[in-house]
Amino acid sequence: MTYQNEINSLDNTIADGGPAWAAIDSTSAARMRLQNRFRTGLDIAKYTAKIMRADMDAYDADPAYYTQSLGAWHGFIGQQQMIAIKKHFGSTKRRYLYLSGWMVAALRSEFGPLPDQSMHEKTAVPELIEEIYTFLKQADARELGGMFRDLDAARESGNETEAKRLEKAIDGYETHVVPIIADIDAGFGNAEATYLLAKQMIEAGACALQIENQVSDEKQCGHQDGKVTVPHEDFLQKIRAIRYAFLELGVDDGIIVARTDSLGAGLTKQIAYSTEPGDLGDQYNSFLDCDEVDPSDIKNGQVFISRDGKLLAPKRLPSNLYQFRPGTGVDRVVLDCITSLQHGADLLWIETEKPHVEQIAEMVDKIRETVPNAKLVYNNSPSFNWTLNFRQQVFDAWEESGKDVSAYDRAKLMSVDYDGTDLAIEADAKIQSFQADAAKRAGIFHHLITLPTYHTAALSTDNLAKRYFGEEAMLGYVKNVQREEIRQQIACVKHQNMAGSDIGDDHKEYFAGEAALKAGGKDNTMNQFAA
Repeated sequence: MTYQNEINSLDNTIADGGPAWAAIDSTSAARMRLQNRFRTGLDIAKYTAKIMRADMDAYDADPAYYTQSLGAWHGFIGQQQMIAIKKHFGSTKRRYLYLSGWMVAALRSEFGPLPDQSMHEKTAVPELIEEIYTFLKQADARELGGMFRDLDAARESGNETEAKRLEKAIDGYETHVVPIIADIDAGFGNAEATYLLAKQMIEAGACALQIENQVSDEKQCGHQDGKVTVPHEDFLQKIRAIRYAFLELGVDDGIIVARTDSLGAGLTKQIAYSTEPGDLGDQYNSFLDCDEVDPSDIKNGQVFISRDGKLLAPKRLPSNLYQFRPGTGVDRVVLDCITSLQHGADLLWIETEKPHVEQIAEMVDKIRETVPNAKLVYNNSPSFNWTLNFRQQVFDAWEESGKDVSAYDRAKLMSVDYDGTDLAIEADAKIQSFQADAAKRAGIFHHLITLPTYHTAALSTDNLAKRYFGEEAMLGYVKNVQREEIRQQIACVKHQNMAGSDIGDDHKEYFAGEAALKAGGKDNTMNQFAA
């Protein structure tokens, strides 16, 4: 509905209210309605799920249309990302937000900073989703409020051409609200617990939930050791639980991202249930590291499985976990991915130990032999040393091709001494093209960085502290923060406006008319930034 149609509709509604509603202005009410387009989290989830589905179709047609996101641990962080994207690129198209369980654990838990082991309050995840969308909706209200004020100014000055342009811009306004891919870890319990948490996350606005195949109570960060996976049927129960949650809430096209940690996980807590050779349980068990056992030499506490008429004892650790055979990680990943897609998942996530296009592509090639349109979400993780990894990749490629690499020490390629060398320049070019290359070659539909704003907050705070508490003192803030905000037109330089002061002034005027006591008058120091 257009801006003018909203006004006309509200004219009728207010008229129906009779004399008691005479002081209500239809234009003001229409503006408030447009500034709050999404009434509930489910409105958001339905809207953003359609965006993601359309983007997935576009990627299938042309892998140049991959999508991206950055992780956010606070509503303000997510809001500023989207404001920046609209400022620099004019549109949020194919740009999402990622909600990382790692950052929730490290930054949002009432227990204080925690490792990524599902020890934080699980309700913190839906609370953060709701918070992010609250900030994104406020970004809409702020930007539209400015457009409405400009529209009033154009009409007051008699500039109807500008007024018509602004009305058209208001009617075609693009919201800051974008899809959030939200991390549900390993489900925080059994399938029922996964279902209950998924419902809360969807009701908060999440259209895409990412779940991993680790044991919930043994969960580890994907880039640390000690990961323990579950048999496929256990994982599929949780995928089904999430789908039921989406369907119950009417988000019929909600997206499930099935993550496998099997590449780096050498342990399992359970032997899978199997009824016949070759079934899914038997395939899972086939990767177990076993010793053939002589029935006459059975030891106390041993557990046995039978295979091909042989009695086998899986190797059990003192932790009561069983280990997989070394070198089976890739095959387990491929089986995990195919099974997940065949039983309700929409996208895959393969956690790797390094960013290497061909390593990912080799696994995806095998998956696509069974599921041709398999697509990935990939973690461009800060846990990787990107500089060292890509310099080593270039070094290895050069060495294999016979190029002289005697000027470089492979073990020390991170050194600043190599910055500016031909090898470093080529490595940086490969880092720059990694996302496009992997989208085309390795089936990666969505690239995300899980923890970027965790690191940018630490880096910028370190630099500010060094300058402000050092010799630069106040200049350390003015020169490197405020002056740069002004020069780069960062909206937050007017922090009162960003926090909603002007929105509040608009409302005061709607509610109180000429009696409104507004904050944005001539004595507001934010006016110093008008230029």
